[in-house]
Amino acid sequence: MPRAAIVGGGLAGFVAFLTLRRSGVEDVTVFAPEADPAAAWRRRAAAIRQTHMRSESDGHCLPTSFPGLAVRDARARRSLAPLARSVCNRYPPTVDDFLAHVEEQRAASGWDDQLVPRRIESVRAVDGGFELDDQGVFEHVLLATGHPGLAVPDELRNDARAVHSYEPHEYAESVCVVGAGLAAATEWRNALDAGARVISVRRREPLRRPLNVPRPYLSRRGLASFHRATSDHRVATLREVLAPSYPAGREWDAPLGSGRFSVEARVNGADQVICATGFTPGYEADPLLRKLVAEHGLETADRWIVLAPDSTVPGVTDASRTLAVAGVAGQWAYPAADTLIGARYAAHGFVSRCRTR
Repeated sequence: MPRAAIVGGGLAGFVAFLTLRRSGVEDVTVFAPEADPAAAWRRRAAAIRQTHMRSESDGHCLPTSFPGLAVRDARARRSLAPLARSVCNRYPPTVDDFLAHVEEQRAASGWDDQLVPRRIESVRAVDGGFELDDQGVFEHVLLATGHPGLAVPDELRNDARAVHSYEPHEYAESVCVVGAGLAAATEWRNALDAGARVISVRRREPLRRPLNVPRPYLSRRGLASFHRATSDHRVATLREVLAPSYPAGREWDAPLGSGRFSVEARVNGADQVICATGFTPGYEADPLLRKLVAEHGLETADRWIVLAPDSTVPGVTDASRTLAVAGVAGQWAYPAADTLIGARYAAHGFVSRCRTR
């Protein structure tokens, strides 16, 4: 079997590792600064007091959609209720259940034994594969570097009141929340529950949908149409479908009926400003990806690296070697790449090449 490497030890890298192992690819090295694949996700979920996943039963780390977390929950409870809710797409797993699932798979898979605790800074195409810093040459490499950093509006960078929603924080008496996605909506509820007055500042009205992207882009037919589109159309589509959103439902709307919630056009004199503005977008914000594009002259479109439908990088992937991208940087191939379903999509494309090249 060929030598394979995963650069990045977050959830996308973890899903790829489990998929490789299940497919019989044993010679896999993972390069990551942290051993816990859920470490970054765990910190962010704790910061916004998240209790449930936005994904449904198939929001897990296993190589196949079924059995999902609803099956795991049904077995633990000895009840069919989780399965019934899953059939109706009304099963949001709890954060605790998801993290327990990650720990189970981490222990069972041998993840820690294959992990090299370091951050890779350079990927260079060479004969027979890719050289990763001074760690050797690997025939097949999956880049799963995650989000490059937290996004903070320029005008708030030096504001002593400002904290990012994904950083640890409490709530002041009056809180201004900047943003309109799921993190922002969660912070509105958190601050209201803490007794604060909440001001929402957003550039647009929030979109309301159950998942990060519309369901058609999770289907083969929707993806085929997306992959056939011109570069300009794909850029426009990505900007549209990746706009901030949060689910519809009374549990989200009811707290906003409080007299302590209002919407304003700009940041005011609130005691605290919470930047629920997500992550810095684009490959240029990631030092490794930026260097890779510059040194190899890779094709890009707007803020995305242009990828083949199977998430591989066309400019440096050939019959003998593979460079693929998973996670948020893989949205050109799969709009919902920054989800566990998206991680599986990239992982299966990568595994297919590892097994046949």
